[in-house]
Formats: sequence, C-alpha cells, structure tokens
Amino acid sequence: MTLKWWQKAVFYQIYPRSFADGNGDGIGDFPGITSKLDYLQELGVDAIWLSPHFPSPQYDCGYDVTDYCGVAPEYGTLQDFEVFLQAAHARSIRVILDLVLNHTSHLHPWFLESRASRHNSKRDWYIWRDGKNGGPPNNWSSLFDGSAWEFDAQTGQYYYHHFLKEQPDLNWRNPEVKAAMWEAVRFWLRLGVDGFRLDAIASTFERQDLPDSTSGYDLAQLRALDRAEKPLSRAKIRKLWAKTFEHQFSQPGLHELMKELRLVMDEFPGDRMLVGEDEKIAFHGNGNDELDLVFNFPLMRKIPFRPAAVRRNQAERLSDLAKVNAWPCNTLGNHDTGHYISHFRPEEAQAQARLHTAALLTLRGTPFLYNGDEIGMDHLILERIEDIRDVTANWLYTTDCSLLQLSHEAALAHAVSATRDKGRTPMHWHNAPQGGFCPADIRPWLPVNPNYSQGVNTADQANDPKSLLNFHRRLIQLRRAYPCLADGEQAMLHEHSRHILAFLRWNAGQRVLVTLNFSPQPRRFHWRAAAAAQGGLQDADALPELIFSLSDTGLKQNTLLLAPYDIVLLMLTDGKK
Repeated sequence: MTLKWWQKAVFYQIYPRSFADGNGDGIGDFPGITSKLDYLQELGVDAIWLSPHFPSPQYDCGYDVTDYCGVAPEYGTLQDFEVFLQAAHARSIRVILDLVLNHTSHLHPWFLESRASRHNSKRDWYIWRDGKNGGPPNNWSSLFDGSAWEFDAQTGQYYYHHFLKEQPDLNWRNPEVKAAMWEAVRFWLRLGVDGFRLDAIASTFERQDLPDSTSGYDLAQLRALDRAEKPLSRAKIRKLWAKTFEHQFSQPGLHELMKELRLVMDEFPGDRMLVGEDEKIAFHGNGNDELDLVFNFPLMRKIPFRPAAVRRNQAERLSDLAKVNAWPCNTLGNHDTGHYISHFRPEEAQAQARLHTAALLTLRGTPFLYNGDEIGMDHLILERIEDIRDVTANWLYTTDCSLLQLSHEAALAHAVSATRDKGRTPMHWHNAPQGGFCPADIRPWLPVNPNYSQGVNTADQANDPKSLLNFHRRLIQLRRAYPCLADGEQAMLHEHSRHILAFLRWNAGQRVLVTLNFSPQPRRFHWRAAAAAQGGLQDADALPELIFSLSDTGLKQNTLLLAPYDIVLLMLTDGKK
C-alpha cells in the first residue's frame, strides 16, 4: 500500500510560547525551536504541528490573530520562521501551521475598519446586527461564557463573537473574506509549509436568521449544573450543551467551504495536508475533496484506556472511515486537554504512559504527540490567580466571586482546576533552574513545573536507556522498521479480555502481533490461538520473532506470559523481515 507522507508520519505538536526560549526573555521563540530540531530528529518525529505564531495581543494565547501573514515579534521575525522551516525540511521534518478561520482579533486591521462606521467597505466582513428589545439580537452564548454579542457604542450595533469579545467572527458568506483568507493560505504555502491544522472549524458558520436558543440555559448555567450538589449526568449536560449551541455549530455552507480550501491546497505540489480540530467523519467529504484527517477525540476521551473501550472505538471508527476511504488519526492530548499522564494514579503513571504511547504508535492511523509528553511532563497546579494566563479560567474566577459569591479560595480552586495553563507550562530541557527553558534569573511567561529536578527533563532521560524519552524513541524507530505498523491492516484479537489489548497489524510482507497488558498482574496470553484467526504461522512449530518487550517475556510454543503493564510485539511472518 502506497501512503502519502502524512499517513506515515508521526506528528509532534509544538506550543511555541513554551517550547524553547532562544533570546532569554522567558518566552519561547523560533530561534529556540530551531535549536531543538536535532532533538526532534533524534526523537524520530516526521512532522511538526505549530500552534499559532501570528501577531496577536494574546487574549487567547495566539488564537486572536492580527496578521495572518506575519510572525509575533516575541517569537522572532518572518526570516526567523523561514530559517526554522528550512532547517526542519533539511532534517526531513515537515511543518504544518495552525489556521484560525472562525475569527480574528478585535485589533486586526480588518476589524478596526469594519467597526469604523456602518458604511465602511469592510463592515460586512464581520457579523453585525441591530439589537432587539433593548438588548442583543438573540440569546446566544459565547463558548467562553457570557453573551455571544458585544455592543459597539460607536456604530450602535452588536457584533457576534463565538469565543471572546476580543475575537469577532468573520463573515464567511462574504466572498471578499474568502478571497483574503485564501490568499493568506497561499502566502504560507508559497513559503513551503506542508499543511494546516484548522482551528474551531465547526463554528465557522452560524445560522443566518439568528433564532433564539431554546435550551433554556446559557453556558454559565450549564457550568453551575455540572457543579451542583446533585449534578446532572454528563450525558444530560452534553445534550443541553448541544441544544444551547445548536444554531452556532455545523451550519450549512461549512463543507462547501472546506471543498474550496481543498482546491486551494491542491494548487501546490507535495500533498499539502489539512487536519481539522474535529472528530466528525463528514469533514472527509468523499474521501479526497475536504480534509485529510480529523482527530479521534472519542479515543482520547477514553483515557485511562480499558481494552474493551479501545476495541469498541476502533471497530466504530475504522468502519465509519472506511465508508469514505478516509485515514485514521489518533492523539492522547494537546494544548487544550493538556498532558495525558496526569490522568493516571502516580504509582502507575509511568507504566500507563508507556502502554498508552504504545497503543498510539501501533494502532492504525497517524499519531499526534504533544510536546513534553515524551518525557512525562504533567500538569502544574498553579497557586496564584496572578499566575494564570488563560482567559477562560480568569473569567471563571471573576464570575465565581461576583455572581456566585464564592470565597477567593473556592473560586481559585475552580480556576486552577479548569485552566488550560496547567498543561501549557514550559518544556523541561535540563535539571537546572527554570528547567533550562530560559535563563535562571528570568521569569518565564508561565511558571515551570519544579519536577524537572526529579528526572522530568530531556537531558537526564537522554542518558537513561529505561527512560520514557528513550521508550518513545524506540517505539518510533520500531514503527519505521516495520512498515506494517504504519500502512498495515488491523484486526483486534482476544476480544473478551478485560486486561489485554491485542491486535494484529499486517501488510503484504509483514504480520506483527501487538500485545498490551493493562493489568497490574501478570497475564498469560494464548498468542498462537489468537493469531490463528488471521492465518497464524505457516510453520506450526515455528516461534515468532520477539521484536519488542518491556520484560523478560516468557514466550512459549503457544503462550506468552506478560508481566504487569507489559508491552510485547511479535513478528509472525516466517523468517526475518
């Protein structure tokens, strides 16, 4: 099977502000990222997803853009970006950018013109409406809480913002908006970027006639339901949430827009790719006319994994993707969900991290890693409201204090729990002050997790063959050495096991059996009987080749003794690969 580069690639998400500080100001930047490309090459990744690097007032950590064709000064210059891109390509590492389609910053020149007067030529580049009954045009909520409408006293109208009021929504029904945005896309493609991750694509269009939501709740009330003494079930809250935002998501015109963007991408050679911040299979279109990838967020939400849950996910997901001949895409975390290792009990966190990483890198589909996960970075519980940069968490703190009359301590605890900052803290490079992210005497933009001094840093782990970092390196190397782990078919085995996740990956020349023991107890696995359903070994007396194991695996003629939390990969193909 011949795959495109993005089907074979292992992606690595970089959060620029927190990755590497090259000029000593406490903020990550392009010179810093460029200096770490050798590290990423040694890790084995094939592609970088770069979170927003555009000029921005940083109300929402770069997702409020003021110039789609620029570089934020704190990250460097456009020349610094080009040096980074060329250096990445020289190491055979592709680069995709974060593309924010739904909205701009309220300080973007387009919006400044749009709000200048009702007759400005860019007025219709955003969603402006008259109020109704002395208030906003309707009762829609912002996804970041409060009304989705902001009154502009200068022109006497309201503008729509699905997110912050500092993030006004673009009017994608205006052909001039599309032309301007597609030209920005072409700007980066001409420079040589390899694709885009599309932010918040489902909210790009809103219902044009602006009917009221009939859920009876705004987002603040839904949050209160979730935190009530007797909270509603998660399923009921999700249903109410969907009802609250039903007119603001997945509206007509969305897929036609993705088809237009696909045509823009296809103007350029090299299989430029699109991955959407969404899980809906519909974004694949007919398999080649919309997005290349969407994330398997349902699998991510099942962390900590249970074998039965993973098997169900794979059965449903792969079946749905096959209907449009689309490719899977798996991930364990990102800048919004944070470091997945924080989901595990401390006493089993390292073992579970290895199991989950092994699943990510051997299940069918393109894997996405989040920076810092490869060394076991976990969430930092911030202690002061002054340390929180996440606007949503600060909004929660303010509303808890003002509207719910909670104490400072209770409101802070809620903000600390909810903030996305806990998973965005600076990368740990050394066992040194500030984790080697920036000079010791410089205060970084977010506090550094002090556990860098406990081995959670790249330098210490690089020299430890048993480290999580070297585990990632080995698994990525294994994925390259055995192509069936990237391009092969997949079949789940041992389907009634509560503890063992076992599956076969195969192509025309290789057949690899992956066996993961999620139990703290040793487990015996009848590998020959399980594999027989998919053909077994041609020689009934042959033993498979052991290509990876965490323990001194007891491989017998018909069985495999798995140690607690063990990971074993067997090559079932007769003879050497």
